[in-house]
Amino acid sequence: MTMKQAGSGRWLSGQLKSLRHGRLRMEPLQIPVPGERTSQTIRRFRDEGGPVVPIELPGKVHAWMVASYESVSEVLLNDGTLFSKNSRNCPAMHDGTIPPDWPLRQLVEGDHLLTKDGDDHRRLRGLINRAFTPARVAAMAPRIQEMTDGLLDGLAAEGEVVDLVRHFSEPLPIAVICELFGVPEEERYQLREWTNVLLFHTASPEQAAAAAQAMLGYLAAFIERRRAEPGDDLTSGLIQAQEDDGDRLSDNEMLWILWLVLVAGHETTVHLIANAVIALCAHPAQVPAAGDQDSWAKVVEEALRSRNSVLNVMFRYPLEDVQVAGTKIPAGEPIVVALDGADTDPARYGTDAARFDASREPDAHVGFGRGPHFCLGAPLARLEMRIALSALFGRYPGLRLAVGVDEIAYTPSLITEGPMTLPVVLGPRNPGS
Repeated sequence: MTMKQAGSGRWLSGQLKSLRHGRLRMEPLQIPVPGERTSQTIRRFRDEGGPVVPIELPGKVHAWMVASYESVSEVLLNDGTLFSKNSRNCPAMHDGTIPPDWPLRQLVEGDHLLTKDGDDHRRLRGLINRAFTPARVAAMAPRIQEMTDGLLDGLAAEGEVVDLVRHFSEPLPIAVICELFGVPEEERYQLREWTNVLLFHTASPEQAAAAAQAMLGYLAAFIERRRAEPGDDLTSGLIQAQEDDGDRLSDNEMLWILWLVLVAGHETTVHLIANAVIALCAHPAQVPAAGDQDSWAKVVEEALRSRNSVLNVMFRYPLEDVQVAGTKIPAGEPIVVALDGADTDPARYGTDAARFDASREPDAHVGFGRGPHFCLGAPLARLEMRIALSALFGRYPGLRLAVGVDEIAYTPSLITEGPMTLPVVLGPRNPGS
């Protein structure tokens, strides 16, 4: 943190304490902060300002951020009762306060599962959940292992220094989710490019609108192709379910189901794998033996807690005036739920909460959310991470970063965070792998 940040932090701390005691309404804190990773900003706001802070997002969009374990849990556990995910409950979305061309609108207004409440949410979640049952996910393990081994086979040919994002942590989750839903290999990276535009806060309104339109157009055409030529994939299965019981799933809902599973199904795991690699390179003594799957499962859980790729989820809207961790939030004002702040909260995890420690005693975390919107893809993400990390370090036990930790550039996103590139030195291959 710079001296300027430190000085402003002391001022903000006093102002925010006054805010919580009802003595004033301070100006919102701007996020992102130039030169500071979003995860660092969240933790600073929490530590200096407390569990609930007013913020200003790009586009001069005002919101609240809940950033402690207590405040995040309070919101998530009251989804559907005190809080809604449907933007019709947010006046600012409809009265011109939030610009019509705000780049993040599709993420918070799209007709997908993340904006549904109540019966609609339960109905759509039940349909999607068929793809991610524990039995179906477990059956995918051999194929994920095969994909992982294939990518690892190609790493050595890339030279002494390898970009692990480009050649491993990015292509693996994309291949897994796209194969599951039948997206042809030659079309997969276009989905990745659209996703980046939609999630990066550096995208202009024009760029975001173009990416959103192009992606929805592609998915509509893809569904029609699958309708004409069904295959052994989950898109074809959804189409069949729709034709068998059309009242349960509209064409528009099918479109947005695919939008959600293809975006969320790869974006989060791309960064989770890379973030975990960085943590393990910084703490090589915590790298388990390749076959010690119980220890790798602990590594995965600690990465989900302390190095999660999902920083914030947007938005929740109070259905009435509420008190969250002692702060009044008026009905309809958008709330950003800072999962990263919750999972690195010293009040919950101790003074070393931000430290990666796979030997830490297991404790509940909110890396996949909590309550009715708990992440459907959690079993698949855990499986991919365990296979990818154990195979990577099993093949290259001496793997290390080729650059300093401070030299790694991270994605410019308010929602997810991971390295843009990750140069590593593989080291000697394990002769037994």
